[in-house]
Amino acid sequence: MARPRPWWKRRRVRHRDAVVLCVLSSAFLAAGELTVPVLAEVYARYLEPVLGDPLVLALRALLVVFAFTTALGAILVLLGGWYFLRGRVPRGRFLVGLGVGLTSLSLVSKLAYYTLTRGSPLAFLLPLATSLTGVGILFGLAAHTVMGQYALLAKKRAALLWRRWRLARRRALRSSRTRRTPGTRTE
Repeated sequence: MARPRPWWKRRRVRHRDAVVLCVLSSAFLAAGELTVPVLAEVYARYLEPVLGDPLVLALRALLVVFAFTTALGAILVLLGGWYFLRGRVPRGRFLVGLGVGLTSLSLVSKLAYYTLTRGSPLAFLLPLATSLTGVGILFGLAAHTVMGQYALLAKKRAALLWRRWRLARRRALRSSRTRRTPGTRTE
């Protein structure tokens, strides 16, 4: 008797490409934010002194999350990928756009700061282009684009063409096998 298939093989995953892009984007955004050594200093300076007061701790933790909007953006992009997985494309696309948008807004504020203080944003842009955060933003934009209305239509059309081609190929192979019988010559 055949073993029953596991749940992950029975479940059809929708929009795999966008889900993978969201997971990669979220991972790169979080890694880009967590590799900054400032977080340990922020914890020691702002959160550790108020560990006994839960209300002030919650307020300060919320402020820290908003101060480090890249981490919040990573969470929103990952949540958007979850909605893509569940087939709720508009909600997932909104969350991915919001997550990438928050990250982009924080980057725009840093660009403005570097332009004001140093006269040129190149001091910030060059390290960003090679950082994990920059790669995460690119993956997030790709996921957002992949799940657009035109892209969804193009994906459906490509999948339909692929299925038709495979079906035609299977039929051709099957008919060529039935025409040839063992022991007969084809001329």
